[in-house]
Amino acid sequence: MVANPYAAYQNNAVTTANPQELTLMLYDGALKFTRLAKLAIEQGNPDLKNTNIQKAQAIFQEMRLTLNKDIAISANLDSLYEYIWRRLLDANVKNDTTILDEVLDFTTELRDTWKEAMKLAKQA
Repeated sequence: MVANPYAAYQNNAVTTANPQELTLMLYDGALKFTRLAKLAIEQGNPDLKNTNIQKAQAIFQEMRLTLNKDIAISANLDSLYEYIWRRLLDANVKNDTTILDEVLDFTTELRDTWKEAMKLAKQA
């Protein structure tokens, strides 16, 4: 018997996902943690804000580390991920939800573009 069926489902989803789906999951996770950080700022919870911003930063750091440097667009993505990571740091230090909105906009655009690219790759 599984103690937590939802955790088992999540684990199974990650372990069976292809690299493209994993990237989409990372974008979704970054969006989730950034939204939670924004909510924590609005509710005056600095510990929860810090935890969620650090989780979003870890996702972007991992995405930077796993870029294929042989692909030309990787340099641009690396710069963008690094910029987002620094903006998350700024938002954490300044308790600034406006910066988090900027991060959410960039991350949403990246996720939507990635999702569209996955769709086009399936059609090809």
